Formats: sequence, C-alpha cells, structure tokens
Amino acid sequence: MFLKQLFLAVIGVSGGLIVSAGVFTVLISVGLIPRFAGKMHVAKKVFVLEEAVILGTLAGSFLSIYSKWVEIGYYVRLHEIFGAEATEGVWNLIGTLIQIVFGLFAGIFVGCLALAIAEMLNTIPVFARRIGFRHGLGVAILAVAFGKLLGSLIYFTQHMF
Repeated sequence: MFLKQLFLAVIGVSGGLIVSAGVFTVLISVGLIPRFAGKMHVAKKVFVLEEAVILGTLAGSFLSIYSKWVEIGYYVRLHEIFGAEATEGVWNLIGTLIQIVFGLFAGIFVGCLALAIAEMLNTIPVFARRIGFRHGLGVAILAVAFGKLLGSLIYFTQHMF
C-alpha cells in the first residue's frame, strides 16, 4: 500500500512539473513578462515580475489542492461576522467585488497572452520559407486543428475531466 501511494505521489509530482514547465515555456517563448516590464517601464525589475508570476502560480496550485484553507465564506456565514441580518448580503457584495477584480486581471493576462501568441504566429510563414516548406502548410495546420478537435471530443465525451 505504501509503495502504491509513493508511486502515485511520484507520478503526480512529475505530471505537475511537466505541466508547469510547459506553461512557463509558453510564457517565456512569447516574451510576455519582458513585454509587461517594457510597457510598465520597469525593465530593471523584470526578475521581480517573473518571481511574482511563479509565486502566483504556486499560490494558486496550493489553494486549489488545499481548498479548505480558502473557505472564508463558510466561516463568515457560520459565525455571522457582519450580524445576523447583514452577513449574507455583505458577503455576497464582497464576493462579487472579488470576482470582478479577479476577472479583470485574468482578462488582461489572457488578452496579452493571446496578442503575444498572435505575434508569434507571424513567424510561421517565415520559418516555412526558410526551411523550404512550400506546399502543404495549410494541410499541416489543418491536421493540428483536427487533432486538437478530436482530442477535445474524446476528453469531453468520455468524461475524462
């Protein structure tokens, strides 16, 4: 039993490291953090921005695994911190404000990431010309798109989530 748990722990940690390495590779390859530093005119502190991204990723991972630590709403409602009458309304207002702020920052991040990836797509035709890949580029891109579609269909129809 102990060996099974140890094996599962090694597989889980290995999978997490691989996924996080992939995410950070995408962020590095599109140059998102240096672009943010340039736009904010804090290029000397680019390492602080990179550490903030890593810290945010680690904090999000920790809080998603140990979700009992973030059940603030349960504690507030149980102890009626704002009074018996007002607790529900005040907590709903605070929760809505938190969601608005999080949604704003998440939207900014996803928008910047999408724009950075779109700029990287301009390199595909240049790369194709340099390696002499003249015919079939559309077919290759279409094959990748169909592969993603097929993978998504299998994922969601087989309830793998």
